[in-house]
Amino acid sequence: MALHEIYMQRCLELAALGAGNVSPNPMVGAVIVHNGEIIGEGYHQKYGEAHAEVNAVKMVTGRYDNHAELLKKSTIYVSLEPCAHYGKTPPCADLIIKHQIPNVVVGCRDPFAQVDGKGIEKLQAAGIAVIVGVLEKECRWLNRRFFTRVEKQRPYIILKWAQTSNGFFAPADGSQYWITGPESRKLVHQWRAEEDAILVGKNTVLADNPQLNVRYAEGRSPKRVIIDRRLELNKKLNVFDQSVETLIFNEVETDVDGKNKYIALEDFDRFVPQYILFQLYLQDIQSVIIEGGAYTLNTFINADLWDEARIFTGPSVLNNGIKAPFVSGSNGGVYPVGADTLNIYHNNL
Repeated sequence: MALHEIYMQRCLELAALGAGNVSPNPMVGAVIVHNGEIIGEGYHQKYGEAHAEVNAVKMVTGRYDNHAELLKKSTIYVSLEPCAHYGKTPPCADLIIKHQIPNVVVGCRDPFAQVDGKGIEKLQAAGIAVIVGVLEKECRWLNRRFFTRVEKQRPYIILKWAQTSNGFFAPADGSQYWITGPESRKLVHQWRAEEDAILVGKNTVLADNPQLNVRYAEGRSPKRVIIDRRLELNKKLNVFDQSVETLIFNEVETDVDGKNKYIALEDFDRFVPQYILFQLYLQDIQSVIIEGGAYTLNTFINADLWDEARIFTGPSVLNNGIKAPFVSGSNGGVYPVGADTLNIYHNNL
């Protein structure tokens, strides 16, 4: 089993290279081993393009003239169950059967209804030996966004905020006040590049006039989600600059203005977080990072609609102001980031 875990760990390393580029598909890595040697590997690089198994097989066929013979005596390791249905690409289970790869080791099953054991069953029906559950916990964790969307019918929710050393979120008047240093801000931009969407409330837009994009890191900017109940925000603010798709949840109108999409909710007094997340789920948004303000963050916390909280504590002090939100969850670690401290929590529910 230890040998299986070594190759599966390599699958996970490869899969992680697809972060930010494959949603709403999962991140998947594949490794092909022949006589104790890796002869091919690949990962799902971009949504709609070749899956990990295809890229791994392609490496073998491109490198070795006797690839047909090698594949017939190899084992393919895959971090997620090979698909068994036609989607953007043909089924990977069929590819494995076609090349007569006799052994398949799978990290975890795919919960998506059109797969969910069907890929494993197809392989076994073709006489292929299948082992399932190698580094299963790690494989599920890597694709926690995908699993949350499929199993809970909502995006994976990451809360992010900064607080002073004495627990304040912002000055009492809600004005802009930088709590963290440049290292933390760069890290936040990297996080944005890894998620599908970023969500803020009206007051954050008024106070900061943020761009909500990726400026200090590589990658694509996430979709923007704004909560503006009565559509009081000025259309000249940065969030309406048409640079990326922006969803504005309100109670006034449903309309489309270029990349700005206005979505009216029927009831803005109850279940607002639930309604918003369901709309985002319908639009294949797999993960959302919520960056403020305090009222918006507390709304999702009180509804118990969060999966991960990333909290920066800076060295500064405010004598009074808006108290920072509070979450109760399992400790995901404490990390120094420049002069700041990052605490991560996970919601166990």
